[in-house]
Amino acid sequence: MSHDYNAILADMVATTREAGALTLEHFKRFRDLEIGVKGPGDFVSDADRDSETLIRDRLLSRYPWGLTGEEFAPAERDDETHRWLVDPIDGTTNFLNGQHYTITIALRRGNETICGLVYDPVADEMFTAIKGQGAFLNGERLHVSRSTDVAMMCVGTGLPTPNLSLHPGAYARLDAIRAPIGAVRIVGSAANSCAWVACGRLTGYFEETGFVDTAAGILLVEEAGGIVTDWWGRGPETFEKTGVLVVANPATHAFLLDHLREVPQKNPAA
Repeated sequence: MSHDYNAILADMVATTREAGALTLEHFKRFRDLEIGVKGPGDFVSDADRDSETLIRDRLLSRYPWGLTGEEFAPAERDDETHRWLVDPIDGTTNFLNGQHYTITIALRRGNETICGLVYDPVADEMFTAIKGQGAFLNGERLHVSRSTDVAMMCVGTGLPTPNLSLHPGAYARLDAIRAPIGAVRIVGSAANSCAWVACGRLTGYFEETGFVDTAAGILLVEEAGGIVTDWWGRGPETFEKTGVLVVANPATHAFLLDHLREVPQKNPAA
């Protein structure tokens, strides 16, 4: 059975804009609330759950495919040809602190991501891609940065604070790449970091993160001419399972692999 992925993507966009408006209501109220009894974690969880509930209701009512999200148990369906991956708020710490966050949805067909989006409701930036058709920001075609100058590279990452034992070597990897390049940036959302590589705001990004967070962003980068591997150069059969990710333009990708692959995996401070 053939599918009109352009129509499906349009439906994804409309659904995500609804979820974006809903999360913005939570986002705007946060500064006016005393986050005391429930606590900030519960406040964000309410927004997360409301966003995912809306997305699940829309997609599961219209399509015969299962869904994996961040807030609820996976929804299973008899038709296993496709599967939705949904992160209703990627960048919850950003959200909690009044900074940019994203909503991301990917549609998987078998072992490939066939279409996906990353939406920043605060900036009203909708990044979209269909496999083989390019990547776009609010309808404008994207291409990764063409820069090859190491001194001009702007690389994104994320740094764990309370759970160093879960991300061994994170600070050693940062130390291995920071001196020669122009800048390091922490965007605070894995999905948005990938989207920023796709549009050239970052020349590269590396982190250990979740595949639900990054599936759509990975497609964006690939469709914008970038390269995606883990930091030993291995492909999706590895990084989709491990979450060890390097997404970059060709020059930054080569630089990052050269500097990251030799960093010991055991955190020397652990």
